[in-house]
Amino acid sequence: MFDIGFSELVVIGLVALIVIGPERLPRVARTVGHLVGRLQRYVADVKADINREVELDELRKMRDSVQEAAASIETSLTSGISKAQEELNKPLSEDTAISPSSTPASEAESKEAPKLADNKP
Repeated sequence: MFDIGFSELVVIGLVALIVIGPERLPRVARTVGHLVGRLQRYVADVKADINREVELDELRKMRDSVQEAAASIETSLTSGISKAQEELNKPLSEDTAISPSSTPASEAESKEAPKLADNKP
């Protein structure tokens, strides 16, 4: 966190010993240690919260892109299905306009039916 070397810590310790005194120095050092620990935990919590928010934002963006892709696939499939249904329904409507008895296929089937009946023993 801070760029403090060992010699600088020794100087800070000597100044604190002279200013605070030998009786109160252990209690002050313990209090400073607790405060530094709290500060480190607070900084770690803030970092974790920021990371969590960044990840949530990335997940939201990913979810939105997946939803957009799914919507585009759905619209393309829907249009393809509707086109296929129109093409399938189109010949049916044309075939129903022509009567089945006047088609050449039905005439050929009606002629072959008696022949098949005649071939039976």
